[in-house]
Amino acid sequence: MTMLATAADSSKPTVAEPPTGSRPGVSEQGATNNLPLEEVKEQIWNWHVQNTEAVQGFPAFPAKYSGPNSLPTGGETRETVSLDLMAGVRLWQGAEAHIDALMWQGFGLNNTLGLEAVPNGEAYRLGTKDPNGMIARLFIRQTIGFGGEQEEVADDQLTLAGKQDVSRLTFTLGRMSTADIFDRNTYANSPRTQFMNWALVNNEAWDYAADAVGYSTGIAVELNQPEWTLRYGLFQEPKIANNLTGDDTILKWPYDSAAGYAPVLSAWAMVTELERRYAINTHPGVIRFLAFLNRADMFSYAEATAILKANGAGADLTPAKAFRLKYGFELNWEQEVVTNIGVFSRVGWNDGKEQGWMFTDVDYEGTLGISVKGNFWNRPEDTFGLAGIMNGITRVEQEFFAAGGTGIEGGDGNLSYAWEQTLETYYSFQIWKEVHFTLDYQYIANPAFNQDRGPVSVFGARFHWEF
Repeated sequence: MTMLATAADSSKPTVAEPPTGSRPGVSEQGATNNLPLEEVKEQIWNWHVQNTEAVQGFPAFPAKYSGPNSLPTGGETRETVSLDLMAGVRLWQGAEAHIDALMWQGFGLNNTLGLEAVPNGEAYRLGTKDPNGMIARLFIRQTIGFGGEQEEVADDQLTLAGKQDVSRLTFTLGRMSTADIFDRNTYANSPRTQFMNWALVNNEAWDYAADAVGYSTGIAVELNQPEWTLRYGLFQEPKIANNLTGDDTILKWPYDSAAGYAPVLSAWAMVTELERRYAINTHPGVIRFLAFLNRADMFSYAEATAILKANGAGADLTPAKAFRLKYGFELNWEQEVVTNIGVFSRVGWNDGKEQGWMFTDVDYEGTLGISVKGNFWNRPEDTFGLAGIMNGITRVEQEFFAAGGTGIEGGDGNLSYAWEQTLETYYSFQIWKEVHFTLDYQYIANPAFNQDRGPVSVFGARFHWEF
């Protein structure tokens, strides 16, 4: 899984633009409010392509010990490639259907193990030497307008150009990334054009619904008003933690033995988000409050730790499993300070009693960053970003890792606990139109919450084009 899921996000390089007010679901980049409505023509169909290539590496670093999920101390370099072909068609009044055919190849650093704030949101946990493909998105969006003021929607990767009522109800049904609709942020949302780290694409304390590549099947409902939006979603979960779903046996190629479908009534992921838009001296801002509730066949950290202490690392943890609830909350904030400069933050928390199921092992997270457009130095399509990340876990999860347990990313065989701390900075250069090249640097202290390892410096470069 990526972020990313978010890995196939539709954000464009103009990342420091102020947030627009009322945006459609799934691809929120499509809404603008600066064209006369009569100039907007209703689009019947569209298609878009994007390609992103990234390379990252780190030199040797110190460590007192290593375990099954640890970063290799001698250093490493890895590459990832993704290619999306996306198409949309208008079905009837207010309805659109969209498809996204994704191809990916490559691996994240240590195959995304050994760091909780994974440095490359384009790195899927399902790394591959040969190209793999799947139908990443296949959904219908139905918008029901309530009349009154309208706004325009621009042509984009997952939206058709046209007009829509500001006051509206939107249903999205099918296969998508949960992060297409929830936990979006103007300045930190896409690893293809903005910050690369998973933790800056989505809050890692939100264990969001996704298969091992980052997608899920479900339904989302959005009620939009001029100053606020309320969202709710119900999504499928993989039967086995951090694995494929039954859909992937049909929609992924080459064929991969998937984990199958989890019991529909016993395993699911729900998420609710309230978004409030405002302005300070004409500078727009948004604050979002998100709550999630998941149910899956998860082991309890306390019960799993007892088994490890009695039987040693690698013991079968099945007796500690049961269908359990995991819940959490998040605040997501963005604010334009002055034109072309924006700041953002995400703060998240979950109960931390049950294993991470789909995203990361993180229980507490805080991020803070700034995004600056290049208008100040006559490079309006360039972007500079700087952000910090703090990740932590509960005491019961600390004891699990100290006993030799392994999680989605963490597991050094032991643990001298400290908060994982990451600093990321990037500069995105416009080469030509929608062709961009990015240089990226990340400094990570206490990787996977372990102060006996690191720090680690990760150097990266990214090439991205789209049309």
